[in-house]
Amino acid sequence: MDHIFEDTATAFALKTDSELERAYFLFKMIANEPLVRIGTAMTNFAIKAHLPVEGLIRATVFDHFCGGVNEEDCLPVVDKMFEKGVCSVLDYSVEGQEGDDPFDSALSKILKILDFVKEKDAIPFAVFKPTGFGRFALYEKVGKGAKLNASETAEWNRVIKRFDKVCQKAYDLDVSLLIDGEESWMQDAADQIVEDLMRKYNKKKAIVFNTLQMYRWDRMDYLKQLHQKAKDEGFRIGMKVVRGAYMEKENERAEEKGYATPICASKIATDQNFDAAVKYMVEHVDTISLFAGTHNEESSYQLMKLMDSAGISNNDTRIWFGQLFGMSDHISFNLANKQYNVAKYLPFGPVRDVMPYLIRRAEENTSVAGQTTRELSLLKKEKKRRTI
Repeated sequence: MDHIFEDTATAFALKTDSELERAYFLFKMIANEPLVRIGTAMTNFAIKAHLPVEGLIRATVFDHFCGGVNEEDCLPVVDKMFEKGVCSVLDYSVEGQEGDDPFDSALSKILKILDFVKEKDAIPFAVFKPTGFGRFALYEKVGKGAKLNASETAEWNRVIKRFDKVCQKAYDLDVSLLIDGEESWMQDAADQIVEDLMRKYNKKKAIVFNTLQMYRWDRMDYLKQLHQKAKDEGFRIGMKVVRGAYMEKENERAEEKGYATPICASKIATDQNFDAAVKYMVEHVDTISLFAGTHNEESSYQLMKLMDSAGISNNDTRIWFGQLFGMSDHISFNLANKQYNVAKYLPFGPVRDVMPYLIRRAEENTSVAGQTTRELSLLKKEKKRRTI
């Protein structure tokens, strides 16, 4: 198979020379771990102290990793990417909220996004996080099977209704809905809600998508068990597959509380687990739709080979590749150039509200071996190509 990810002309076709320079500068900064720590502390301080730093943040890291401050602000980015065949997933994330008002506000926001998405072929998915619709501690308690008091029972029923309301609307509008995965100790409760909603809304095709974080060694068993239920009960599975985003937190909690970590023993084991899940889903694409969220080139090539071997066309709507905006353009745009279905997660929101996301992106890029180095080498290659 051709090594298409080396084509920097296609990868960075949308970037002006100044945007290319900004990307190179940002990844050089991210590659310096002490600098990331200092920058994170300074940014947090500036925001808490209400210093006027939003303009600087917006002109640099925000505009590289985010689509805009609201849906309409994202449209130029959405339309520009779609010209090259890359779709968008508008990602408005509300985290760590307490009390019903923020959760109902998040619900209203997602419902509004669904209306917005329906009008745009360039935005085939909507997305939300379970903790946008309910308290983390409540998910945890339900997942443990602990008895809820009357107030908690009523609160949990409201969480379920929020999920159902947004899934009903997605079904009515025929828009697919990605539901993100979170920490393992709250995920069981979220999984159960999403499984019930798949039964309800995925009779003919996958509308509701859950997320499998494959750095967890138990997720293949979960996928196979869910698949058996789907076959027995006549519904389709929609699944976004990722490696995972909470590894350090997972390992620290397991050590602190004295239980076996749910995280795979090594990076190699995680990679094997991810590829095994993708292979299983391609083999059962008649009942499982796949959104492969990965920045890993080898996993992307592996999925391309699996599709080719199975005679699945590049643009089969049951299989999508996904990456984050501002990262891995060499994967996204080169796949789209070969007519594969590709979507970029496009975060948006007020600059201050999105800062936790941006800080997490910087920290994750710093900790993932080779990711930032690869970005830098490709950007450098494209800069050189443009000067010849």
